[in-house]
This record gives sequence, C-alpha cells and structure tokens, in this order.
Amino acid sequence: MIEVDSRGRRCPLPIIDLARKMPSVEVGEVVRVLADDPAAANDIPAWCRMKGQEYLGSPAPDTYDVRRLR
Repeated sequence: MIEVDSRGRRCPLPIIDLARKMPSVEVGEVVRVLADDPAAANDIPAWCRMKGQEYLGSPAPDTYDVRRLR
C-alpha cells in the first residue's frame, strides 16, 4: 500500500497530493491518504468519482483508501 501523508494540509492540497501520486501507482494498487482536513471526507470520494478511481472507504479516522482502476 502506498501512503500519502497530507495531515496538516488544507483543501485542496490533499486532493492535489493524491492526484500527483497517481501516475506512479500501478493499476490495482491502493493509495492510503492521511488527511485531517474535514473537507477530505467529501473531497476524496468526489475526486474518485470524477477520475474513475475506486474509493474504498475510511478504515480509520483521517484515513482514506483509493484503488487505482486506470
């Protein structure tokens, strides 16, 4: 699992961090985003829908898992 630590960064920076990491992620791999900005709870699933990636959920507070689909 690849981890992107965006704690302490405010919207839209956690999404920008995720988007910048995705080109280096293999299809099928999971990226875990650590983000304590409350907006991330809505922004990350919305970004996944817009970009055709799979939002896997939030397994812990301030933690969001995304699977690269394409």
